[in-house]
Amino acid sequence: MRFSIFFLAEWANVFVVSGVTSTVFLGGWTPPVAISNEVLANLVGVTLFMVKSCALCFVILWLRWTLPRLRVDQLMSLCWKYLTPIAFFNLFGV
Repeated sequence: MRFSIFFLAEWANVFVVSGVTSTVFLGGWTPPVAISNEVLANLVGVTLFMVKSCALCFVILWLRWTLPRLRVDQLMSLCWKYLTPIAFFNLFGV
């Protein structure tokens, strides 16, 4: 049961991130043309938001499934050998 809740939380994270990204960067629910009928405009807006969010979910999952995962030791090596010295150099440069 704990693993299933953890797994569902991971999928919920994908949906939340795609919804926020759709709202902030892709215009959210606003249609590209003005619609005078308010009910139709709301329906088109919800549909556009869902299409944009589903497209972003597809892109996120596509990237997660095709790119290789890095191990924890590889990430720590990258951080300590490269990113931390670059961060200190930027800090002293500023």
